[in-house]
Amino acid sequence: MTTALMMPVARAQGQSIDTPHIVPRHDTQISAYMPVEVTLPALRPRPMRVDVNLVLVPVTVVDSTSRPVIDLPQQYFSLLEGGVPQKIQFFSREDAPISVALILDFSGSMGDKIEYEMQAVEQFFQNANPADDYYVIAVSDRPTLVAESSQSIDAIENQLASAEPRGMTALYDSIYLGVNKLRTARYKRRAMVIVSDGGDNHSRYNLKEIKSLLAESDVLTYSIGIFDDIPVPLFKTIEERLGRKWLDDVTRVSGGRNIPADDRKQIPVIAALISREMRSQYVLGYRPADPKYDGKWRKISVKLAENPGQLHVHFKEGYVAPGP
Repeated sequence: MTTALMMPVARAQGQSIDTPHIVPRHDTQISAYMPVEVTLPALRPRPMRVDVNLVLVPVTVVDSTSRPVIDLPQQYFSLLEGGVPQKIQFFSREDAPISVALILDFSGSMGDKIEYEMQAVEQFFQNANPADDYYVIAVSDRPTLVAESSQSIDAIENQLASAEPRGMTALYDSIYLGVNKLRTARYKRRAMVIVSDGGDNHSRYNLKEIKSLLAESDVLTYSIGIFDDIPVPLFKTIEERLGRKWLDDVTRVSGGRNIPADDRKQIPVIAALISREMRSQYVLGYRPADPKYDGKWRKISVKLAENPGQLHVHFKEGYVAPGP
């Protein structure tokens, strides 16, 4: 049996909102001040079809140095829904291709960080599955679709090489566009990687709306938070003060995580780590012991029955049950 997980409705903000339409650049330069036509749709209910008899939970396990652990047997895992233990009826670990949306911050605040962002992109591609496909979205005053999934990695890197950081930061709008593009992606496994300082000062959507969107999507989201290691009172804006927390919030709700890079030289290393970690997931499946059709949020918890070496477990925290 299948049902629909419904998306929350966004603010209309006095505009007529249709489906996304983006006029891409045909040269190799990205500029926040080039005319780019972008119309973002509202977060209207758009059902995601799921098998409600079998709940699938992607799980990542990492050690104390954030390296993925990929050789644990099923008996190491325990899974609970609403605090009630569930019988794991499906278990897999595989390196299957993924459709990935890369959300890259090219706003003015990234001016002195762009070199490391490009190194991060290179390392991410080098450690990915060769069969993966990509959408690349540049963040500035508005989201700009830089590359579709049909483009090669070399073509994507060439387009990004001449990017010029400018403008403000419409990060939440860019995340929304990434989720929207992944709805029709080639592969069932879908992920998003954000490289940003975490601030947002130019989006029509807000943090609460984007968290709801990611919670009800099947898009595993990671971020590399690029921050300056200076005392909080020296930050100039609220976006700079709260960027780390905002990235923590939007990634955790999806089952992913934010990995901060206070030392910019670590950014390429973190990108390679995320790329490998995305390829090293376990998938646990269970049929709920109490399958009520009440449309409510069901909280999931995954633990390791045995935990050698202080391992850390990351997983999506729940799902919305089908309605009556």
